[in-house]
Amino acid sequence: MLVVDEAHRLNEKSGMYQNLGENQMKEIIKASKLSVFFIDEEQRVTWKDVGRKEDIRQWAARCEADVTELRLASQFRCNGSDGYLAWIDHTLQIRETANWSGELGYDFRVFDDPNALWRMIFERNQECNKARMVAGYCWDWASKKNPKAMDVSIPEYDFAMRWNLSTDGNLWILKESSVNEIGCIHTCQGLELDYIGVIVGPDFIVRDGQVVTDATRRSAMDSSVKGYKKALKLNKSEARTKADEIIKNTYRTLMTRGQKGCYIFCADRETNEYFKAALRLMENPAETVTPQQTPVPFRVLDPDEVRPYQNAVPLLDLQAAAGEFSPEQWFEGCDWVELPEPFSAKADYFVVQVVGESMNRRIANGAWCLFRKDPGGSRNGKVVLVHHHDIQDPYFGRFTVKVYHSEKEIREDSWHHKRIILKPDPRESGYREIILEGEEIAELNVMGEYVASLAC
Repeated sequence: MLVVDEAHRLNEKSGMYQNLGENQMKEIIKASKLSVFFIDEEQRVTWKDVGRKEDIRQWAARCEADVTELRLASQFRCNGSDGYLAWIDHTLQIRETANWSGELGYDFRVFDDPNALWRMIFERNQECNKARMVAGYCWDWASKKNPKAMDVSIPEYDFAMRWNLSTDGNLWILKESSVNEIGCIHTCQGLELDYIGVIVGPDFIVRDGQVVTDATRRSAMDSSVKGYKKALKLNKSEARTKADEIIKNTYRTLMTRGQKGCYIFCADRETNEYFKAALRLMENPAETVTPQQTPVPFRVLDPDEVRPYQNAVPLLDLQAAAGEFSPEQWFEGCDWVELPEPFSAKADYFVVQVVGESMNRRIANGAWCLFRKDPGGSRNGKVVLVHHHDIQDPYFGRFTVKVYHSEKEIREDSWHHKRIILKPDPRESGYREIILEGEEIAELNVMGEYVASLAC
């Protein structure tokens, strides 16, 4: 019998250069009468990790082996809190889980300063030498060549520590002085502590409530994403999907190393606020008010008062307007509101609340904005409200507000859209463009053109 722990970390081939043999899963199955694979696909954290349940099933079938699948029904990781594990999966946007509320049964905290995080870990370590710091591998290993250099450096907080990569390896969990160093995924996977302090690097940020991962923000010295750039040239979509999975799984693994607690600090401020909000929502779901629940700052007219587009304009609720119907029907049943001075009601005007930070250079998060129905003509450079089946805005689903840009081409004496780019306009980086090409363009519906922000 061969027992394979951490089977999700299997490589395709064996040897120092992963060039020997045919396939590790096949070789294990063929070499024993009984093979036992312990596997957690959400701990696949490097480009070379190929351990998947489906691949094991396929190789077993080829080898004419029977497969028995057992599920781990209970666990002792993270104080045995299934609620915490489900919550962290949901918060990292690895998978949607049930809405957990109340006590997690686990000590999770978000710190605004990495120095405060380290002091808490240092204090916890005094109890039984089982508290350590870890971080995403987003900082170069400068101390490899210069022992006096610092590796993980966050200058705005006057914070700097060294990686623990030089001498201790996995012994960092035992050596008392290693509390003054920072571990990474390569030196902590499979190990358990009482308390873990995690610094989330710029490879994992949150924009408008949506997790955005970027493998290029990893250190060039990190071998876990080696192969990403080559894969991008072959299939950009598949490469980004795989890199996204690796980055999310890395932080899931880091955030589940503590038996009693996990404390985090995010190098990106908006991401730090995202985790705080997620924690508040879990602890006090009834007290959390979403932007769409804020009071309307205009007078809503009674139906008998309304003179459409003379004394009032429609107030469109995007969350309610996400169905499969025409633009004209989107306005049916809307409230009608008076516009504040100096604005006056005009034909084709309507009001929408814009939520999120992706346009905060022009439109503040939560601003109530005036739009006019799409007048047609050139839209390049204009801020527009659009609807498309493939858009997944974290607040409005298939709607979003972005800067419109069109690239055209001439075919048989007439021009056509080659692609349409919906561009964010934020003060901070990290927000992705939405690019529509081919048949996707025909399904784009430009609902309106931004006129002005009326109130926040």
